[in-house]
Amino acid sequence: MGQLMLLDGASLWFRSFYALPEKMTSPDGRPVNAVRGFIDTIAALVTTHSPTRLVVCLDLDWRPAFRTDLIPSYKAHRVAESGDGSAEEVPDTLTPQVDMILDVLRCAGIETSGAQGCEADDVIGTLAFTECVDDVLVVSGDRDLLQVVADDPVAVRVLYVGRGLAKAELMGPAEVAAKYAVPTERAGVAYAEMAILRGDPSDGLPGVKGIGDKTAAKLITEYGGLDGLEAAVREPDAPISPRIVASLESAGDYLAAARTVVAVRTDAATVARRGDDTLPTTPDDRAGLDRLVGELGIGSSVDRLATALHW
Repeated sequence: MGQLMLLDGASLWFRSFYALPEKMTSPDGRPVNAVRGFIDTIAALVTTHSPTRLVVCLDLDWRPAFRTDLIPSYKAHRVAESGDGSAEEVPDTLTPQVDMILDVLRCAGIETSGAQGCEADDVIGTLAFTECVDDVLVVSGDRDLLQVVADDPVAVRVLYVGRGLAKAELMGPAEVAAKYAVPTERAGVAYAEMAILRGDPSDGLPGVKGIGDKTAAKLITEYGGLDGLEAAVREPDAPISPRIVASLESAGDYLAAARTVVAVRTDAATVARRGDDTLPTTPDDRAGLDRLVGELGIGSSVDRLATALHW
């Protein structure tokens, strides 16, 4: 059995951008800190985890209409001031580096995949959900993806790198259950339901007033999930504090919408660039890769990638 590694592209190149100084530049003076950091991250992950397949998953729509139509505040605080709601606020010196990264991946022969009208999370959720041969390792700095952990039909684990690779946490259902006090047998779904209740300011999700992590986990566990909790609230003698009942009742519209907004899709129409996600044994375009090495001054990072891939 092999392993399919799914990388949350934007999450990782944002982290690389902020982790390394912009004084890392190409011979013509352009910043390449995110490029070098991202390539080094792939090399380190491949070396440590030895995947047989690899896909870098992309945001083709970072703020999809099917989410913002339901909850307009979704990621609204990240919209560029001069934009129309479709442009994300991204540092000026990162934007051109994303194209550089994609050029390197193309020349190296590393698969990328996206889905129109969907975020990278939805691509990851779909590829993980539909995989029935190899175990899956998702790499991201976004806790939302903890909802994809599973043991069946294949093991799906999340390597959470929110604090960097050196402090990465490998999370499966047991680890998610232990850390967030949710049931092991439905840890991924329960985590998503807990996130709905507590909200997430970083994504513009208000949550239910007065319910934080611990209360959310307790309610989800005690009532078997969000459906059971909402059914209990409708019972006249429900053993739930009047304050929480009132909060849940007033948040009815939000709870209905948040189920779709928070849940990672497992049915996205994903489109791969190459159609082959096995690790490349040689670059797809060695001449193009050599040109990028000279143009961007990323030889040491590409050498580390070549070593990891046994070129």
